Amino acid sequence: MSASPAVPTPPACHVLPTSPVLRRGGAVDSAPALLLGGAILLWGANWPVMKLGLGHISPLWFSALRFATGAACLFAWQAARGEVRWPQRADMPFIASIGLLQMMLFTALGAVAMTHLAAGRSAILSYTTPIWVVPVAALVFGERIGRWQGTGIGLAALGVLILFNPHAVDWRDGAVLGAHAMLLAASAAWAACILHLRYGRSRGSAAQLAPWQMLLAAAVLLPLARVVEGPLTGDGTGTFWACLIFVGPLATAFGFCAVNAASQRVPASQMSTLMLAVPVTGLVIATVTLHETPGPDLILGTLAIVLGIAVSAVPARVTSSNRVKARI
Repeated sequence: MSASPAVPTPPACHVLPTSPVLRRGGAVDSAPALLLGGAILLWGANWPVMKLGLGHISPLWFSALRFATGAACLFAWQAARGEVRWPQRADMPFIASIGLLQMMLFTALGAVAMTHLAAGRSAILSYTTPIWVVPVAALVFGERIGRWQGTGIGLAALGVLILFNPHAVDWRDGAVLGAHAMLLAASAAWAACILHLRYGRSRGSAAQLAPWQMLLAAAVLLPLARVVEGPLTGDGTGTFWACLIFVGPLATAFGFCAVNAASQRVPASQMSTLMLAVPVTGLVIATVTLHETPGPDLILGTLAIVLGIAVSAVPARVTSSNRVKARI
């Protein structure tokens, strides 16, 4: 997405925030859909894999190694293709925000919280970004929220509230309350990055900046893990290495690139709602593989979120198609 020296072209993040990128005939560009589909599957599976891995390594060390291996893989891939690119001055805010908030803070808080909560519940609570994104996108950036999309986001928010009702959460357990607070803070950090990617100006593409963002996250997490948790805690078993390979090269190296690239081409409010498919996928996989038993609150909350995704996503495509027809 770097601008041409002769004729500057705006990066993808400058597509009008009220509609997705369109092709001739009104069809939505399939590239963001494919990127999000792969990322949703990987990130959904990532939660039960992380839960399994936390039985073999402490959370901060796990998070640090995740980004260290992810950065190494992306740098190696870019070097083999001769595409390693030094970040420019305009890229630095994006390296800082994504590296420190979306990667380092979101992942570390989620990993620590998951030592007290089930993988399925942790995944659902981490993706409460619409609570933060939608009001800011509408009030600060003037993003238009359609009636059906607003209804869908409201249903998704209702699902989140169901998960926080006093009958579902033991408010007397400080560790459990702290874990829930960490997950809310993690979702707020990611919400800030969604808005930054959507409305900011970056010279580099998501793929070009991702290894530098991961390197920054690892550079902060490695010494932090050493201070807080002591020497490396990984037990070196086959399960440990399998989990690390999955969360590092696959879920991190590919996942973050795919999501951040799509974030530059999809409205912020719609992006935050569509990404709620990740925790639903994680809940299903955790139920099957880790034999976690979701309670009534988790089931009802998840159903509300799924319905919210369906209501908010489908009309967006219809509206975009109608806009194109109106112009022809």
